[in-house]
Amino acid sequence: MVPLSILDLSPITEGSDAATSFRRSLDLARHGERWGYKRFWLAEHHGMPGIASAATAVLIGHVAAGTSTIRVGAGGVMLPNHSPLVIAEQFGTLESLFPGRIDLGLGRAPGSDPVTARALRRNLASDADEFPQDVVELMDYFSTAPRQAVRAVPGAGLNVPIWILGSSLFGAQLAAALGLPYAFASHFAPAQMMQAIALYRATFKPSAQLAAPYVMLGFNVFAANTDEHAKLLATSMQQAFVNLRSGRPSRLPPPMADYLSRIGPQERALLDNVLSSSAIGSPDTVRDTMKSFIARTAADELMIVSAEVILTHRAEVKVTHLGEDDGLFGAVDVDPGASSGDTSDGPKGRRGEVDRKAAGLFAQHGAAVFA
Repeated sequence: MVPLSILDLSPITEGSDAATSFRRSLDLARHGERWGYKRFWLAEHHGMPGIASAATAVLIGHVAAGTSTIRVGAGGVMLPNHSPLVIAEQFGTLESLFPGRIDLGLGRAPGSDPVTARALRRNLASDADEFPQDVVELMDYFSTAPRQAVRAVPGAGLNVPIWILGSSLFGAQLAAALGLPYAFASHFAPAQMMQAIALYRATFKPSAQLAAPYVMLGFNVFAANTDEHAKLLATSMQQAFVNLRSGRPSRLPPPMADYLSRIGPQERALLDNVLSSSAIGSPDTVRDTMKSFIARTAADELMIVSAEVILTHRAEVKVTHLGEDDGLFGAVDVDPGASSGDTSDGPKGRRGEVDRKAAGLFAQHGAAVFA
């Protein structure tokens, strides 16, 4: 059983606003909890018109307060934007409010454009290359015997699982050296995925948090009743991604028929590359694609990227639940081959395996039907 989790960016659709996105994120988390998904993560981004999850810790609190069992966390906090002490206090507060349910994923990218990144820096000397030292400092704030004179209150002595997020070999090396679980951003930067997984597993050093390597991979899913409808839904994210990479970040646009035929070969090659870790289609197509991906990577867990599985742009959402009857669950039953590892919140840790009977759907609000 390979557990499934959800990554949400609280996307702001055309004609909508952040308040609506926050309501949709909570609704998605509640559905994911009911369908047996393991965790629900929110990602830090700044200055982007189509993403509302900038104040990540605040939104995590909102989602955790509206759910009861699903783990909620950051996927992730971009640590160079913050003081490690402040993050320790924020997530110490969250862990105190929602004990045993909070995750903290850490990345070193700014999650924004260069101008916005400069505005976010805690001081002019802040440097993303200091990321390893900042991670170690943050981990110390949570320890039962901190080495630093300053204490994180709340934070000290609390069990907040820390993950390293990455899209290159750097994150894999750091996660392995510190004995932390590793989440790879294969949903938009898959080029070094297999090399990073191999490096992480080969060089992993056990730690107090984790006895064996644990890999979670980002994976896009666009699910609908038919392959054709799923391909239509996928065009919303495809448009948004091309806009972003073209220097024209936008709110999430509605689907566009024949979108791929309207773009040039350069844009088509971009999408083929960055979205190679994706499943687009009917329940059978999605299930088979996911099983193939897991078998190839031996992933311990998949994080389904919900921002890519689009909400309706109408006042009412028509939802097709492709769940239990179609074999889409909160975990994928497949032999992952070399997949291994044990973490306190992993598939064989104290929370137990995700029940394969927990009905789930690899999509935001099921397969949203634009009517």
